[in-house]
Amino acid sequence: MRRRTIDIVFTRLKIAVFMDGCFWHGCPQHATQPKSNGEWWRVKIATNRARDLETTKYLQSEGWTVFRFWEHEPSGEVARVVRESVMLAREPKDR
Repeated sequence: MRRRTIDIVFTRLKIAVFMDGCFWHGCPQHATQPKSNGEWWRVKIATNRARDLETTKYLQSEGWTVFRFWEHEPSGEVARVVRESVMLAREPKDR
């Protein structure tokens, strides 16, 4: 795979967090379609979404926990989900 960027990564715990922008990643709630060069943008955003899916599937196949959040999601809720996942991953496995 070509190099991909994870927004927040917990390498030892194999947790990847992506913060996806509504425009660039085609949010179902907030995505807009530019009128100028509309077809080019439609393809660009579809390609971004396909790359996102490919990246998620690849990381999961390698044993990673992957979180994807939209930029409009409340930051406190995003932080809570990530924190809980990190804390759970740090718990001893023999319990």
